[in-house]
Amino acid sequence: MDETAGSSLINDYGSNELNKIVLKLKSCSEARKKYEYLLYLAKRLPNLPMQSLTEEIQVKGCISKVYVLGELKDGKLFWQGYSDALITKGMLSLLIKGLSNLSPSEVVSIDPSFISATGLKNSLTPSRVNGFMNIFLNMKAQANSLI
Repeated sequence: MDETAGSSLINDYGSNELNKIVLKLKSCSEARKKYEYLLYLAKRLPNLPMQSLTEEIQVKGCISKVYVLGELKDGKLFWQGYSDALITKGMLSLLIKGLSNLSPSEVVSIDPSFISATGLKNSLTPSRVNGFMNIFLNMKAQANSLI
């Protein structure tokens, strides 16, 4: 029965990787555990070279400095990013991991409801939730420009 429940989640949020992340965060009952997971993701995100940090790829509407760049390879988007704040870097890493290896159309079709499903809205400050949404919308806009 668990397999059926798991398989019904496969397409809920638009990517298998995003589904796994949502499930992992949903299973964390404590806000501290969610933060620890974001910090873990932040530490695993390779930094963009400093010369790549241009205004064109800077995410507007974030308190911290955030940059995200999508590159199309064989019809799939692969993302890179940088943030100067660890929690924001963790959110960026979550999105990069969840939205990589998808076509631009697949990225554009992802519904932001996954953000609520993670439970992060209850754990993060309103400005961080807003920043998370701005990063997501920036990635969707980049994907849309490649369709």
